Amino acid sequence: MTASNGKLIKGATGDWEVVIGLEVHAQVTSNAKLFSGASTEFGGEPNSHVSLVDAAMPGMLPVINEECIRQAVRTGLGLNAKINLRSVFDRKNYFYPDLPQGYQISQYKSPIVGEGEVVVELEGGNSVVVRIERLHLEQDAGKLLHDQRPDMSFVDLNRSGVALMEIVSKPDIRDAEQAKAYVTKLRSILRYLGSCDGDMEKGSLRADVNVSVRKPGGPLGTRCEIKNMNSINFIGQAIEYEARRQVEIIEDGGVIDQETRLFDPSKGETRSMRSKEEAHDYRYFPDPDLLPLEISAAYVAGLKAGLPELPDQKRSRFIAELGLSSYDASVLVAERESAELYETVLGTLANKARDGKLAANWVINELFGRLNKEGRDITGSPVSAEQLAAIVDLIGEGTISGKIAKDLFEIVWQEGGDPRALVETRGMKQVTDLGAIEKVVDSIISANPDKVAQVKIKPAAIQWFVGQVMKSSGGKANPQAVNDLLKSKLGI
Repeated sequence: MTASNGKLIKGATGDWEVVIGLEVHAQVTSNAKLFSGASTEFGGEPNSHVSLVDAAMPGMLPVINEECIRQAVRTGLGLNAKINLRSVFDRKNYFYPDLPQGYQISQYKSPIVGEGEVVVELEGGNSVVVRIERLHLEQDAGKLLHDQRPDMSFVDLNRSGVALMEIVSKPDIRDAEQAKAYVTKLRSILRYLGSCDGDMEKGSLRADVNVSVRKPGGPLGTRCEIKNMNSINFIGQAIEYEARRQVEIIEDGGVIDQETRLFDPSKGETRSMRSKEEAHDYRYFPDPDLLPLEISAAYVAGLKAGLPELPDQKRSRFIAELGLSSYDASVLVAERESAELYETVLGTLANKARDGKLAANWVINELFGRLNKEGRDITGSPVSAEQLAAIVDLIGEGTISGKIAKDLFEIVWQEGGDPRALVETRGMKQVTDLGAIEKVVDSIISANPDKVAQVKIKPAAIQWFVGQVMKSSGGKANPQAVNDLLKSKLGI
């Protein structure tokens, strides 16, 4: 595993290094909110998923939702992180117009999950380890709507109190591409675990991006935080813009103010939102309505035993057991649905050891390639995993050639049907009868004496003959049989 230093920025005074840390807010997959029984369902009429607790009615007390605790611990285990058996919920005091209680229940000094790490694969076979500082649970705020009336703002509290996991990385990321790859990998892990659906369009996954610049190897610079990023591409654009903005200010003799900024996708630039608060500005203190949360080592061990196979483990298994390349394995495990489809194909193959690698090529190049081209996702694929496995079986056993298989794939894509039955009814079988192939070979050899002479000098020229025989047989001749026959006829 090699670490990547990241891309340096060229400035007027030399190279600059970007230092990035991310705070990812992931909405916990749970039917009820963190401290109330109100629904977490997306959509709904404004303020229709609000309990008396969410509305902060007098005398209402928060009650912890165990499912949210379970999901947070599972996520911590998936990040190879330390699970804290004792954690504390704190009140974070701040002006929240969209939280009726006027404070947020979060975790500060004693989070539920401590240090962990995520291994991020980069282009070119490199990878970087991004250390996780902590994962803590907190409640989401509501949503302010400023465009309903010119004279007032509206508030929708449906999201208020929904459980969030805030996953805080160390400042280990060194350029925009690494940041995008990190969020992509983190989202993939969450989806494998089922602890967050990762839907950025619905706001289930959002990121605050901390960016600073420094001379390579120098002390850390002053950071700016870009809030509420809900697109991986926008995260990349915001980092590129913000890093250059900071370099230009410093090189012009200015200083960077620590502040919170917003990214404007239409202009591709960040703009100031407010000066950045320090933790002490929030006046954290333990929430008096909630006892410290204590979980047992046995509870954690039980959750660990029930974890699914995660992307890194699956990738290693595909490489070790099936001989897949590192790249192919990474493509297949990137999303849980892709891995599940490939596993279904493998499970349907007649000979997994023989054809597992071939199946990977077909899943990635033919199926995923065609789905991408037509803008479809796996759920909308006209070719099922079982049909694809049947095509791979037919190639592996020598019934059809790779060329015929592509024609067969096209028929199944357009019309459906059982690949094995289609090969029979449409006469697509490979010709392995040496007698039938021999006539074709003899006629091509006798018609091309110049090429025959050429093969005697340069044996690799036999491929021209192979091509001609395959062409005249409509791609149905068995390539290996053709090769063997030509070698004996041409005496090479």
